[in-house]
Amino acid sequence: MTHDLLTLLGPLLTAEATAEAYASGAEPGDLEQAVWLRLLERLDAGDPPRDPHRWLRSAVRTEVRRTRRTARAERPYGTEPTDAADRDPEEHALAAARRRALRAAVHRLPGRCPRLMEALLSPKDLTYREIAGELGISQGSLGPERSRCLGCLRRLLTPEVAGD
Repeated sequence: MTHDLLTLLGPLLTAEATAEAYASGAEPGDLEQAVWLRLLERLDAGDPPRDPHRWLRSAVRTEVRRTRRTARAERPYGTEPTDAADRDPEEHALAAARRRALRAAVHRLPGRCPRLMEALLSPKDLTYREIAGELGISQGSLGPERSRCLGCLRRLLTPEVAGD
């Protein structure tokens, strides 16, 4: 039954996600993956949607709204980071300590998060396509996986930042 439902909804989900992604600024693959996850969670809980097509359209729009809310909450830095040449020795030492703490926290992350975060932090400035190829996962999986890994990293760093 689950396989039939996924096969039935696949083309509709691709079309809906593609149509809605542009307006939200999201990647269609990220929207698709988020909706598949919500559907599988529902199915796992024994609560399949009564009208799968209607549910899918609603789920895509819900994910689009969530993406917009998240994008509105993100703010750029008010000023540009200071040039390293303008720093005194103490600031250089503190910046180096922060980089070491970040790298140590990245290595404590679960699963493939350390490899993903290292790729994102790489000075090579890799694209999502390059990172996905390097990790052997789909490009559409990167956004949700990155969010999950950043959440884990945030939880790891919170006690360290609070202690400073």
